[in-house]
Amino acid sequence: MRHIARLVVICVTVLRYGLDELALSSFRQPWVRFLVRVITIGRRLDAPRGERLRLGLERLGPIFVKFGQVLSTRRDLLPTDIANELARLQDRVPPFPADVARAIVEKAFGQPLGAIFASFDAAPMASASIAQVHFAVLKDGREVAVKVLRPGMLAAIDDDVEVMRQVARVVERWSADGKRLKPRQVVAEFDKYLHDELDLVREAANAAQLRRNMQSLGLVLVPEMVWELCTQDVIVMERMDGVPISHVQRLRDAGVDIKKLARDGVTIFFTQVFRDGFFHADMHPGNIQVSIAPETFGRYISLDFGIVGTLTEFDKDYLAQNFIAFFHRDYKRVAELHVESGWVPPQTRVDELEGAIRAVCEPQFDRPLKDISLGQVLLRLFQTSRRFNVQIQPQLVLLQKTLLNIEGLGRDLDPELDLWSTGKPFLERWMEEQVGWRGLVEQLQREAPRFVHLLPQLPRLLHGALQPQAPVQQRVLEALLGEQRRTNRLLTGIVYTGLGFILGLVAMQIFLRLH
Repeated sequence: MRHIARLVVICVTVLRYGLDELALSSFRQPWVRFLVRVITIGRRLDAPRGERLRLGLERLGPIFVKFGQVLSTRRDLLPTDIANELARLQDRVPPFPADVARAIVEKAFGQPLGAIFASFDAAPMASASIAQVHFAVLKDGREVAVKVLRPGMLAAIDDDVEVMRQVARVVERWSADGKRLKPRQVVAEFDKYLHDELDLVREAANAAQLRRNMQSLGLVLVPEMVWELCTQDVIVMERMDGVPISHVQRLRDAGVDIKKLARDGVTIFFTQVFRDGFFHADMHPGNIQVSIAPETFGRYISLDFGIVGTLTEFDKDYLAQNFIAFFHRDYKRVAELHVESGWVPPQTRVDELEGAIRAVCEPQFDRPLKDISLGQVLLRLFQTSRRFNVQIQPQLVLLQKTLLNIEGLGRDLDPELDLWSTGKPFLERWMEEQVGWRGLVEQLQREAPRFVHLLPQLPRLLHGALQPQAPVQQRVLEALLGEQRRTNRLLTGIVYTGLGFILGLVAMQIFLRLH
C-alpha cells in the first residue's frame, strides 16, 4: 500500500508537469503515439521540456532530485537542453528538528551529547537531502562540524528506487532507445550510489584519502576526520572556515589573487586525476571554499566527499595514449584505442569512427587555446560515439563531469583562463612518466623490491613449478612398464604352451612306436 500511495503521488506530478508526454515521446509504437495525442488534449504545456522535468523532480522530493543530479552527469545519454536543466537541481530540503539530530548523535555514540561536546549548535549550518551539518566544540576545545544522516532515508530510498526500477523495465522493453540507454543499469548505479552515501564512514574514508594525497601539494585543504567519533550515521570532522568560491567580490576584497586561484584549481584537478587516480567528483561551487586565514591564505577548501572518482592503471594508460594521439591529431589511433579497449564492437569500421572523431576534434584545434573546452570535447565525443554503440565507462563520465565543473569554475574566476596552456605541461610530464623512458625506469624501481625478494626463491619456485609434472611422468612410465610386463607374461605363456604342445606330440610318437 505504501508503494501504491507513492505511485499515485508520482502519477499526479507526472500529469501536472506533462512528463508523460516527455517520457512517451521516445516510443515508436503507433498506439503509444495515439495515446500521447489523447493525454495532451486540453493541457497547456508552454514551459520547455527540460524546465518541466526539473520542476517535476523537485516536486517529487529529495530522492528524485538526487536522481536528476546523477542523471545530469550522463550527458552522453541526454539531450543538451534537458542535461542543462537537470544540472540546475539543488537540494532544497528543509532541515529536520534539532532534537531529532541530537537523538541521532546520542544513539550513534551511546552517551549524552554533553559528554562529547562542550557546545552543539542547534541550528544546522547546511541541510541537504541525505544529511545536515551542525557546528560544535569538543571537550578539548577543537571546533568541529558534525554531519548527521537524515532519519528515515533508507525506507524512502527503497520505496522510490523500486518505483524507478518498474519504470526502467517498461522503458527498456518498449522504448526505441531502451536497450542503448540501459535504464535498469542507470537505476542500479543510482541505487548503489545512494546506499554508499548512506554510509558516512565511506565519505570520511574518501576525505582521509584525499587529504593524504593533497598534503604535499599545498594548494587545497581537506578537513581531518575525528575517527573516534565517526559512525555510519554521524561523522565528526575538523571545522573549516572560508569564503564560498562563488563570492568572487568578497575574495577580491580580501586580497586573493583570482587568476592564480583559477590556475590552482586546474592544477588540483589534474593532480588528483592523473597523478593519484582518485579525484573529488562533486566539485560544484557549493562544495568549494577559499581560506582567508593568514596561515593558509588563498588555498582551496574541499567539502562533501560522498562522490569520488577513481581511475585504474588501465584507465590512466588509455587516457595517456589518447592525449598523445590528440596532441598529434592522430584520430586513427584514437579510433584504434576505442576498439582495442573493447569499448566498441570488434566489427566497428575504424575508418568510420576515425572520421567521426575528426569531425569533433579538428574544429577545436583551429580556435584560440583559451576558447577550447576539454569538457566539451569529451562531451561531443560521447555524443558522437552513441551511433557506434560505444560503452561509456562510468569513471570517465565522472571525469568528464568534473572537468566541465572545473572549466566552468575556472572561467567564472578568470574568463581568460587557458586550460590547455595551464594543464598541458602537467599532462606532458605525466605522460612521459607513464609511457616514456622515465616511466619505464620508475616502474622498474617500484617493482625492484619485489624482484629482490623473489630472486633468492627463484630456484625453489622453478623446482616447484616443474615438480607437478614428475608424478604424471612417473605414472605414465609405470603404466608403460606394467603394459610391458603383461605383454612379456603373455608371450612367455604362449612360448611355454607351444613347447608343451610339441613335447606332448613327441611323447605320443615315442609311445606309439614302442607299442
